[in-house]
Amino acid sequence: MVKKNKKMTHFKPLQTSDIETIVSMMQEFYAIDNYPIDVAISKDLFLEFLKNPHFGRCWLIYADGEIAGYVILTFVFSFEYKGTIAFLDELYISSKARGKGIGKLALDFIHKEAVSLSLKIIYLEVEGHNEIAQKLYLSKDFVIHNRKLMKLKV
Repeated sequence: MVKKNKKMTHFKPLQTSDIETIVSMMQEFYAIDNYPIDVAISKDLFLEFLKNPHFGRCWLIYADGEIAGYVILTFVFSFEYKGTIAFLDELYISSKARGKGIGKLALDFIHKEAVSLSLKIIYLEVEGHNEIAQKLYLSKDFVIHNRKLMKLKV
């Protein structure tokens, strides 16, 4: 738990009973940039994710007793980095919770979790137009990587 201005923010590991809640927030998050989402597939993916802790970790973010967002770390084994690395797959703060420092608290929490999990590095991607998120990540010591992110759909 993190105390901030006499208000409490805490991070609760995702459980099966939380899947409806997180998928609903995921729909809100994806709508920001018009990303497609298949609710049924997302629910199935969370069931698989929760059964396989080597895939990563997910937490609901609570602020003042209400759900304020969620964060997902996914894991990859890397020879280059000599062990397990993470991808900050998603960090979502609800519109009513934004601007209250919850994103900074979430990144502090993720950093501590990464240390406790012996992760070597955390990667993330951020939309080019999302300058607020970019500033947040830079303020928490993330750096712009010199490599280009590429993808191949299979």
